[in-house]
Amino acid sequence: MKETLFERFSFQPFIIEAIKALRFYKPTEIQERVIPIALRGESVIGQSQTGTGKTHAYLLPIIEKINPDRQAVQAVITAPTRELATQIYHEILKITKFCPNDRQITARCFIGGTDKQKAIEKLKTQPHIVVGTPGRINDLIREQALLVRTANTLVVDEADLMLDMGFIVDVDQIAARMPKELQMLVFSATIPEKLKPFLKKYMENPKYVHVAPNQVAAEKIEHVLVPLRSRDKVKLLYDMLIAYNPYLAIVFTNTRKMADEVADKLIEKGMKVGILHGDLSPRERKKMMKQIRDLEFQYIVATDLAARGIDIEGVSHVINYELPKDLQFYIHRVGRTARAGYTGIAATIYEPSDQDAITKLEKMGIEFLHRDLIRGEWVDLPPWNRRSKRAKQDPEIEQLLAKIKKVKQVKPGYKKKLLAEMAKQKKRLRRLKKQ
Repeated sequence: MKETLFERFSFQPFIIEAIKALRFYKPTEIQERVIPIALRGESVIGQSQTGTGKTHAYLLPIIEKINPDRQAVQAVITAPTRELATQIYHEILKITKFCPNDRQITARCFIGGTDKQKAIEKLKTQPHIVVGTPGRINDLIREQALLVRTANTLVVDEADLMLDMGFIVDVDQIAARMPKELQMLVFSATIPEKLKPFLKKYMENPKYVHVAPNQVAAEKIEHVLVPLRSRDKVKLLYDMLIAYNPYLAIVFTNTRKMADEVADKLIEKGMKVGILHGDLSPRERKKMMKQIRDLEFQYIVATDLAARGIDIEGVSHVINYELPKDLQFYIHRVGRTARAGYTGIAATIYEPSDQDAITKLEKMGIEFLHRDLIRGEWVDLPPWNRRSKRAKQDPEIEQLLAKIKKVKQVKPGYKKKLLAEMAKQKKRLRRLKKQ
């Protein structure tokens, strides 16, 4: 089996075996920087974009430090969504299954919408690692079924989303029941001001690890703008999905209501469509995630719930039916595709009202192609903002325009002469371009 560069962290042999089975060869930047700090028992604030490998940056050191002879909770991992908590739990199992038979490490996942009584029954023996949503973990602590005072590590994953969803209060209450000398590992795409009082309360001189992305979105994503142009939006979306014929496409909407409407209309057109948003019951969400992973759907309509942290394999296309209100979510959305070295396409249906948002995304470093779907064929269009681009590319014309705007009282024929000069400059530029 191929050697791995993770060996220099001096992990136990079973962890190295698991890393090799997972085919991790070289640590990502966040893993490189966080693992040594976490192994020393220090607190960390890790800021990095989605898909940088942060889950294993904290899981590997946590599992390394578990004492299997001590049957008590030693680490608590909180995540804002049930899907993300379940995903983290499954990643733990992929590592702990390599434990020696006489030194088994146990983990449990506790999420909202599941039978609380069953969860309490399972806690007659306390697991070494607890992962789950903050509300359910807090419930079990209040019921005195889950004993976290023995745990010395707390992970807060997707902290900014935790704050947005109002779960930081539960996390605060969980942390308050844990030892004073607590190692806290906080991971977040952004560190909002409102999150800072919570961090200050529990973290004394934490190490701050900020992994700036080399590019704002994955290098192998092709970003495409498609104009709506007074067409029926669902019909255009349907035509795009047919033309792309994706391995797996996620269509993003901003609201659950819109997701339902779009999914229903695509189903009416004969498509088999999965749907993923917060209004699904826990049973429906679990079933849907299983169907998605079993590739029962070629198309998924989702809200931003699916954009943060959830790893759906094989997404070849992301389509923004609507641009998100918070443009950071554009990065999270498109991060679902072009993973693990594959290529991907991120297409956005846009209207004139989206122009400001598109300009901001371009300033963030996104480079868009402008295309339209005409009779089932993709056609390249001139840049979506060609008028403003032309003005920027032609400084002489820009200066002449500025002169026309400034001049109020002039000699007869002055503006006419300026306009003639501008026409001459345009003609000269066209001739130069042809050459």
